[in-house]
Amino acid sequence: MFYYLNGIVAETGANMAVIDCGGVGYGCATTNYTLSQLKKGERGKLYTYLHVREEIFELYGFSTQNELNSFKMLLGVSGVGPKAALAILSATTPDQLALAIVTGDEKSLTAAPGIGKKIAQRIILELKDKLSKEQTSFSVEGGSIPVMVKNDKANEAAAALAVLGYTSQDIGVALKGIDIEALPLEEIIRQALKKMVR
Repeated sequence: MFYYLNGIVAETGANMAVIDCGGVGYGCATTNYTLSQLKKGERGKLYTYLHVREEIFELYGFSTQNELNSFKMLLGVSGVGPKAALAILSATTPDQLALAIVTGDEKSLTAAPGIGKKIAQRIILELKDKLSKEQTSFSVEGGSIPVMVKNDKANEAAAALAVLGYTSQDIGVALKGIDIEALPLEEIIRQALKKMVR
């Protein structure tokens, strides 16, 4: 199992990056965001996912753990394969994806090429459902908050972070100190994600 590749960026192309590790070039399918972080001839690090099925043996690479987590999360939805998951993550960021799922924003998902309304609805339905089966409260600044209370930005932010695979303890720590009342939901999620990847 490959965890990450760390080497020289040998080539980049449409949704593809080749990382040279000790003279071996590993071709990774990737997103537009990850490609924007890589420069040919310079060192690059990609967190990887190996997709093996029948005669298929494909490597996917991402510049952040958040992107990799989002990719794996999308693969867990019935009818969503690696190419569809990659298309979605090339059209949106992990925090925007989590926000779209929590708020039921189909348009953000259908902006990705090849993603129709039915798939977008299934992603929202299955991932919201997955979230509801997990722990339903998060500790923020000493208080316990139920996840799915409408019109509460703290709850929606916590739910979005849980969709990305973070634990209730991580979320509680990440949300502490963020001005939840003053900031828009997307910015709350972004700031929390920055804290968690430090």
